[in-house]
Amino acid sequence: MLKLARPFRFLFASCAFLAVILAPIAIVRPFLINKIVDEYILLKNYQGLLFWIGIIFAVLVFEVILKYLFIYSSRLLGQSVIKDLRVRVYKHILKLRLTYFDKTPIGTNTTRTVNDIETINTIFADGMISIIADVLTLIAVLVAMFVTSWKLTLVSLVTLPLLILATYIFKEKVKKAFQTVRTKISEMNAFLQERISGMHIVQIFSAEQQEADKFQTINKAYLQANLNTIFYYSIFFPVVEMLSAVSLGLLVWYGGGLLFSETITKGAFIVFPLYFGLLFRPVRMLADKFNTLQMGLVAAERVFGLLDNTNYIENSGKKEVVSLKGDVKFDEVTFSYAQDKKELEEEDLILRKVSFSIAEGETLAIVGSTGSGKSTIINVLSRFYEIHSGKVSIGKTNIKDIPLDTLRSRIAVV
Repeated sequence: MLKLARPFRFLFASCAFLAVILAPIAIVRPFLINKIVDEYILLKNYQGLLFWIGIIFAVLVFEVILKYLFIYSSRLLGQSVIKDLRVRVYKHILKLRLTYFDKTPIGTNTTRTVNDIETINTIFADGMISIIADVLTLIAVLVAMFVTSWKLTLVSLVTLPLLILATYIFKEKVKKAFQTVRTKISEMNAFLQERISGMHIVQIFSAEQQEADKFQTINKAYLQANLNTIFYYSIFFPVVEMLSAVSLGLLVWYGGGLLFSETITKGAFIVFPLYFGLLFRPVRMLADKFNTLQMGLVAAERVFGLLDNTNYIENSGKKEVVSLKGDVKFDEVTFSYAQDKKELEEEDLILRKVSFSIAEGETLAIVGSTGSGKSTIINVLSRFYEIHSGKVSIGKTNIKDIPLDTLRSRIAVV
C-alpha cells in the first residue's frame, strides 16, 4: 500500500483544496452572462455592462491562475512520489536473493522500475485528484442548471443514461486492453534485454533470423494490444459527440418553445448551452480518466507485487569480526539452486554432503566439468545462496554468524 510522506500529504491536500475551489468557479461565468443579458444588454445599460464585463475578465484571470496552480501541484505531487518510489523499489531489488534474479528476466525488473512507476504518476497527475475535480464540477453545474431552469435541465439529461452506459462499456473494455498493453511491453523489454546482453551467443549459433522472427511476433502482439485501445477510443468519442449533439438539439428545440411562452428568460436560454458544455465535457473525460487511473493502479499492483517479495538473504550475523583467519571448512554441505522447494529430489542437488577443509595460507584448485559445483562453492562461501544442510565455517566461526557486509567485504572473487 502506498503511504504518502508528510510533505506529499500537504501537497495532496493542496491539490484537493484547489479542486474544491475550482468546482464552483466553473459556473460563475455562465451565471454572470445570464445576469448581463437580462439586466444590462436587453435594458441597454451599457455603463453597467462594462462593469460586469470587467468582473467576468477578473473571474477568468482568477480561474486561470487556480488551474495553473492545480495542474502544476498535481504534476509535482506525481513526480515527487514516483521519484521516492523508484528509489525504494531499487533498494528493495538490491536486497533480494539471487534466486529471484535466476527466475526473473532483467527486462521485467526494468519495466517495474521505469515504465510501471512512471505510469503510477498518472494516478496523481490525471487520475484521482482530476476525477475529484470533475465530479465536483458536475455537481456544481447540475445545481446551477436546475436553479436556472429545471425543465431545460431534464431535457438536457435525456441522453445521459445512454452516455453513462457507453462510458461504462468503454471503461471495462479499455481496462482489459491496457492490462494487455502493460503485459506485452514487459515481455518485449525482457526479450530485448536478454537478447542484446547475450548477443554473442545469438551470433555464435547464427540465430539472428530466428530471434528476429521471435521479436516480430512479440512486437506484433504489442501492436495489436495498442490497436485495441485505439479502436475503443475511436468508437467511444464519436458516440459521445453524437449523444451530445442530440441533447443540444433537444435543448434548442424545447428551450425555444419555453422562450416563446416566456417561461424562461433570454439570458437563461443563451447560457444553457454553456452549462451544457460544462456538463458533458467532464462526463466525456471521466471515462478516459477512470481508465488512466486504472492503468496506474494496474502498474501500482505490479510494482507493489515486487515490493511484497521479501525473499531476502537472512542477515542474522551478529558476531563482529576484525579479520577472517583460519581454515575454510565445508562440513557435509548439501545445496540446491531450487531454494523454494521444501523437499529436494536427487536431480536438484548440486552439492551432496560435501566436506573438505582448506588450511590457512593454502591454495586450492577445484577442477570439474560444467555444472559440477565449482562456482557453487564460491557462491555458498559468499552466502549468495543459503545451503540446505551442513555447515560452512572460517576458522571456528560459522559464516551465518558473520554479518553479510563483513563477510563479503573480506572475500575477493576474480
